[in-house]
Amino acid sequence: MIRIAIANQKGGVGKTTTAINIATAIAATGWRTLLIDLDPQGNASTGLGIPSRDREDSTYDLLMEEATVAQCTLKTRIPNLDIIPATQDLSGAEVELVAEGDRVERLKKALANADHHYDVCFIDCPPSLGLLTLNALSAADSLMVPLQCEFFALEGLSQLLQTVERVQQGINPSLNIIGVTLTMFDRRNRLTDAVAEDVRECLGGLVFDTVIPRNVRLSEAPSHGLPALIYDHSCAGSRAYMALARELLGRMPLERKAA
Repeated sequence: MIRIAIANQKGGVGKTTTAINIATAIAATGWRTLLIDLDPQGNASTGLGIPSRDREDSTYDLLMEEATVAQCTLKTRIPNLDIIPATQDLSGAEVELVAEGDRVERLKKALANADHHYDVCFIDCPPSLGLLTLNALSAADSLMVPLQCEFFALEGLSQLLQTVERVQQGINPSLNIIGVTLTMFDRRNRLTDAVAEDVRECLGGLVFDTVIPRNVRLSEAPSHGLPALIYDHSCAGSRAYMALARELLGRMPLERKAA
């Protein structure tokens, strides 16, 4: 099972929107896909139409070793796409795990028994670089970084890259960055073009060619419990995520590493 963490410690960069729609697009190609909601806000769960009452077992239970992947997993309305939902209980996991020796490897251990069930797993991280995100980076093969096209996003990217380097040195040497995707792109704004140019100059081929535009339909879709690709597959945002998914597939291993 290929494991891809979607992370950026800065909030409001389109991280969860990217997680939902990329997971949907990959599932649509026939890949057995698992999305793990590791954000206590539970937005990925809500965006896929999972009501709070159905989240009996969640990522909190998974990290606290009170439930298995199979027990926590729920089917979504999207064929080939399952989710492990999040609840607000997850916000207490970082405090509860502090004293545990394996505190950054709980998710990795939990996923070890699920490799043969899925081809790919996406992990939607919270907007922080705390224990939850470290668990995701420890468990993942690759990191995908949504980056909003604004000046302060560049500073956040620098901090994230430093964290990745520390994770590679001390926790997960095999972690790599599969790509950076530019989000909330507005061609009418000169700053947007300037930031995109700076990012591409700094990171080169790591930056995906596809950019995700600012799009009202992307913002509306979660309120209907649907990915934008289902809510309005012809809108500019949906078309961009389908193009991004094709790029991502081109960077993923040909073999899905399923046991």
